[in-house]
Amino acid sequence: MSLWGGRFEKGLHPAFDSFNRSLPFDRRLWAADIEGSRAWARAHVAAGSLGAREGKRLQVALTKLEKELARDDSPLDASASEDIHSYVEERLVEALGSLGKKLHAGRSRNDQVATDLRLYCKQRIVELDASLLALMGALVDLAEPHAATPLPGYTHLQRAQILTVGHHALAYVEILARDRSRLADAARRLDECPLGSGALAGTGFPIDRRALARDLGFARATRNSVDAVSDRDFVAELLFVVGLSAAHLSRLAEDWIFQASQEAGFLELSDAVTTGSSLMPQKKNPDSLELIRGKGARILGRLTGFLACLRSLPLAYDKDLQEDKEALFESLDTWEACLTVARLCVEGACFDEEALRAACLSGYLNATELADYLVERGVPFREAHDQVGQLVRLGLSRGLELAELPLERAQEIAPALDADFVDALGIPSVLARRRSLGGANPRLVRNEVRRWKKQLAKEKS
Repeated sequence: MSLWGGRFEKGLHPAFDSFNRSLPFDRRLWAADIEGSRAWARAHVAAGSLGAREGKRLQVALTKLEKELARDDSPLDASASEDIHSYVEERLVEALGSLGKKLHAGRSRNDQVATDLRLYCKQRIVELDASLLALMGALVDLAEPHAATPLPGYTHLQRAQILTVGHHALAYVEILARDRSRLADAARRLDECPLGSGALAGTGFPIDRRALARDLGFARATRNSVDAVSDRDFVAELLFVVGLSAAHLSRLAEDWIFQASQEAGFLELSDAVTTGSSLMPQKKNPDSLELIRGKGARILGRLTGFLACLRSLPLAYDKDLQEDKEALFESLDTWEACLTVARLCVEGACFDEEALRAACLSGYLNATELADYLVERGVPFREAHDQVGQLVRLGLSRGLELAELPLERAQEIAPALDADFVDALGIPSVLARRRSLGGANPRLVRNEVRRWKKQLAKEKS
């Protein structure tokens, strides 16, 4: 059954019919469509355009359909309906005859799909937020036993200063917390109900749209019918939130791929998230992290593709907007999978503390601490910086670390040095100096772990 065939003498060409149909992907909106239809029926009863008995029969039929699809949605596979809205209406007509044809009065598929998609997004955001929280929790749990485990920190992919595994893990917790904040912002902005906007000019029935919005659990009703049916900012914004978070997960993946390499040897991933080679028996490949990195590119492509689709559309509704669902559904599903796999990687990660300690003792990662040491003894920082640079050059020429340099020779370059400079360059001393807020001092890292544990427990409850 077509919802619009009266104007036409002939049917669609099969090739265009297939091209035009959205049921294969918008089928996942069936629960939202039924929920919106129930609310629309109640609004019509309240407006007096449907009788109470008619409204009750519609509610019973919609609830029955909902239960049937919840048990088994395979009938959607066999349906020739154009979209999920057509499918639901066709089933109502089968069950109720002419009464089923009454429900759509004053409603367009334009405001219907906009409402369904927002309802769907509201629910998915709750699920995705839980996945974000789970990954954050895994990183906090990793940080706790490794608050003092030294880790070489890098800038420009060159060893720079000594961090700790816990401090590095908590950096990603901060990043993911911003992702959660952006997701919550997007949720607030999409929390508007377009239903009752009609095709673009509003409904011709005395529907109380504010009451309708409340009935569906929205914070408010949209204020302009033209904007309501054409707005997909909320889809673009969700795609941006997902895209940026996927980029963050890609950075975590890149960090850990390097740390798990034989060249670094800092980290071993569990067997549960690694694969082998069909040819090389010795290989243990970080495919989980590489796929996270690769799928981030796919999500980014969906964002840019959808923005390109939106950029030239006139108001109000255009069929181009049908592209929103595949882009959104795929991106949300892919992001959720990436969050889950990233959590599994974190939960099974094993750090080689001996290798980490050895790495932190080579490569002059304590050079900044030596400059600070000289500053504390009255040497202007620029002079201290220059002197330490000369000491590094001396160490490179002799194959020695800074703490291994003969005191007498080092004092020729930096006269303010005392014998205690060796102790100042040890890992515990280096980390202990980073005691200002946000630093890598293990005591501060433990404080942050406690703070995050308390915060995440509150969020989960």
